[in-house]
Amino acid sequence: MSVRDLIIVGAGPSGLSAAIAAKKRDIDYHIVEQGVLVNSIYHFPPQMVFFTTPELLEIGGLPFVSPYEKPTRAEALLYYRKVTDTYDLQISFEEKVLSISREEPVQPEQSAVSQPVFALETRSARGVRRIRHARFVILAIGYYDHPNVIHVPGEDLPHVHHYYMEPHPFYRRRVVVVGGGNSAAEASLELYRAGAHVTLVHRWPALKSTIKYWVRPDIENRIKQGSIAARFSTCVKEIRPTSVVVWPSDSEDALTARDDGARRLRADNARGRAEAEGFRPSGDDEIPADAVFLLTGYRADSELMCRAGIMLNDREAPVHHPETFETNVPNLFIAGGAIAGKDTGTIFIENGRFHGDKIVEAIAERV
Repeated sequence: MSVRDLIIVGAGPSGLSAAIAAKKRDIDYHIVEQGVLVNSIYHFPPQMVFFTTPELLEIGGLPFVSPYEKPTRAEALLYYRKVTDTYDLQISFEEKVLSISREEPVQPEQSAVSQPVFALETRSARGVRRIRHARFVILAIGYYDHPNVIHVPGEDLPHVHHYYMEPHPFYRRRVVVVGGGNSAAEASLELYRAGAHVTLVHRWPALKSTIKYWVRPDIENRIKQGSIAARFSTCVKEIRPTSVVVWPSDSEDALTARDDGARRLRADNARGRAEAEGFRPSGDDEIPADAVFLLTGYRADSELMCRAGIMLNDREAPVHHPETFETNVPNLFIAGGAIAGKDTGTIFIENGRFHGDKIVEAIAERV
């Protein structure tokens, strides 16, 4: 049985930075990635612009040079390819980790101390299964691969999407966008400018405060003009082949139906402010729709973590040491966006890129 020192699950910025740290310390590592390099960034809309500056996306001490104040998706993909080539990082792509379990301890060469071993069952894109073994595991799996489902009838219809890429296919089509954050706002604007007839549906009285500062006035003005229809304080009740049925999010039926608990809307003054700014209040209604985008956020693979024995808190965030990022399972670490649980707005590339160094420093003391 071949046993590596370390397997890193995920080839995003956090996983890559951990691999660089491991290579610098001569730790035998390997990255397993279920998709492509920086898979989440690859699946962003092609024209996406980051909220941050280039230097805050840097890893491995390599400068991220861009002529723009805020880099584009294409520039980020190029940068992380260059990082991977510069350090000659070892990665297996399109190989999904299905489970992580503990096996009988093994005794390393030149050591009298037995070490526990992890067995990672994986499956390639072509269906080939294998078992990989390692003494240490870092889960750097992010959260973009698992959209938050809203659990309504029709969510699985073919014209319903949890990811938005580009607007052209929706020219002159009726599109409903569900959500109130950056993804929903930017998608609505691009779809509108490409000739789609857009209705934005959001369960709260106003857009999220975290929307990019250059996007907010644009989306708010388009709503005021009526160029983009907006249905605030509104939940989706059902998705049909040619329409979306909505109802007020503060109705008793809607509150009962919501899986995340019966939380009433927080502020009547927020509702009043939204209406004063020209946002249309919503009612129980049916909105015509040729396509639906459910841009309601994403989450980490909590099922994989639970199967590995990792404890989660009430926000579905893995319990871990604040300095070493080691979970309650000895020698199993967590890095990057997967740490956040439901609070995905707390971990970004800017801070997640530093997790790898701290984790590998802890591992190096045990190898």
